[in-house]
Amino acid sequence: MAASLEQVGARYAPPPGGPLVVEGVSLVARAGEVVALLGANGAGKSTLLRLLSGLLVPAQGVVKLGGVDISGLDRRAVARAVALVPQSERAAEGFRVREVVAMGRAPHQDGWMRAGEADRAAVDDALDRCDLRGVAERAVETLSGGEQRRVAIARALAQKAAVLALDEPSAFLDVRHRLELYDLLADVAKRDKVACVVAMHDLDAAARVATRVVMLRGGRVVASGPPGEVMTPARLGETFDVELDAVVHGPSGARVFVALRAQRPAR
Repeated sequence: MAASLEQVGARYAPPPGGPLVVEGVSLVARAGEVVALLGANGAGKSTLLRLLSGLLVPAQGVVKLGGVDISGLDRRAVARAVALVPQSERAAEGFRVREVVAMGRAPHQDGWMRAGEADRAAVDDALDRCDLRGVAERAVETLSGGEQRRVAIARALAQKAAVLALDEPSAFLDVRHRLELYDLLADVAKRDKVACVVAMHDLDAAARVATRVVMLRGGRVVASGPPGEVMTPARLGETFDVELDAVVHGPSGARVFVALRAQRPAR
């Protein structure tokens, strides 16, 4: 399933008082792709994910899932199609890790939330892929911030949605789990044919795992395309108001971005 935003605009307050926080944005995420959203704080990345998951109604333009206008779908249908990992959320106190991950199965269950074999298999798979088996029976509020982040990602994986929308998923993760996360997203996209849309600040990871990059500034797209084409030091510098350089790590051939100094935003 492909997810698309077509010339969308959005605001958080009704007109005339609410300005558009994103305007004229178009993007497509197809099955098997990892689309990275890059931009400074306030550039509109989280807003686009909220539009994509149906949590925010566009002020202009259209959001489509599988070619169907999202406004014509009920919440259950949207939840079956899109799994969202928000930038932050409160821990579900009083629940074990396994129970929180199992909440991702809700769109596929009846009103009594009765779990079947497919539900249990999806939860076990998500726990394994997020390295949570060892803490599956612990109360989620007793976990570290990084572990809780992995629980949120596992819950989204258990949802088995065609589109995975993640807002800065590597926040709070240690180095090992950050690397494993981005390898996992690449694997989920390729093996499970999921369209992954990820808001992120890790330029090195974006260059390594993204199929395409969408760069945002002030709520508008400034560049879109394969990482090797659009992630140039000059364009990244203009997007983030920094001076930076890109070097190639010899043994791996990976591009590494080095921020040198901040620059004052252009008025």
